[in-house]
Amino acid sequence: MKQQTLAMAADQEVGFEQYRRPTRRDVFLSAMEQIVPWSALCAVIEPHYPKPGNGRPPVGLERMLRMYFVQHWFNLADQACEEALLDSPALRRFVGIDLGRERVPDATTLLKFRRLLEHHELGAALFAQVGDVLEDRGLKVGTGTIVDATIIAAPSSTKNADKARDPDMHQTRKGQQWYYGMKLHIGVDSRTGLAHSAAVTAANVHDKHLLEDLLHGEERRVYGDSAYASQKALIGEHAPHAKDFSNQRVRKGGEVDEAERNRNKSRIRARVEHVFAVVKRLWGFSKVRYRGLEKNANRSFVVLGLANLYLARARVAG
Repeated sequence: MKQQTLAMAADQEVGFEQYRRPTRRDVFLSAMEQIVPWSALCAVIEPHYPKPGNGRPPVGLERMLRMYFVQHWFNLADQACEEALLDSPALRRFVGIDLGRERVPDATTLLKFRRLLEHHELGAALFAQVGDVLEDRGLKVGTGTIVDATIIAAPSSTKNADKARDPDMHQTRKGQQWYYGMKLHIGVDSRTGLAHSAAVTAANVHDKHLLEDLLHGEERRVYGDSAYASQKALIGEHAPHAKDFSNQRVRKGGEVDEAERNRNKSRIRARVEHVFAVVKRLWGFSKVRYRGLEKNANRSFVVLGLANLYLARARVAG
């Protein structure tokens, strides 16, 4: 056991603030401490992580992973994440930093860690590992899949060093509104409400073109909005036993029965919005942070894995 320093004692507020109560951040971090499978996720990264050598020893892998997750949960840039750890005792306790002994890993260290994950495409591997862990805990993928896509906005301004927009991003029209950015496509299990597959494209790619990447093949039912209408042949090719429960387009003055069936399907299809609500509203991933699809795809997979853990927290903890 390490001897406790004055800085750590101050962080733990040993008996000095008798009227303090846990904040929502404290409660959230405590839940994530218990729910996140740290050892399993570290095992995914460990083969690619720098080993101690003749130079300065690397920061501990789990510590960097915790800092990286804090960045996603609170939607922080690299520099902002470093400063948040310097400012917040709750975040330092979660990451495991004692300012009496060591510095907070700086923004450059976090940047290098993120680039390591991007270079080896470990975001997708972490997402898959979370799925395996949840399945081992009884949250198995069922026979119904809900498919949907959401637009993640990107800066459309050309007031930058390159005098140009991000070439990987494109614009698309939704209703009477134009949007510029990328699309996050996901497949969600209709029983558990957890994402089991995902893909990232530019915003101008139609939702139906990613349908095959969102099916696991064992479906009995496939739900989607009207963007996936008339895709029975494609569904039959990639999920032979599945029936198409996508909403069908109903023209003005069309059949009342079809409109009613769409409403019934939408009650199930709405579960996909819970995932998007966590990703975009709770985690703040409504706008891209980086240029290029690859970097943002890596972030998308990590955030979806964290969203699955958050949505399943009550069932896993129980």
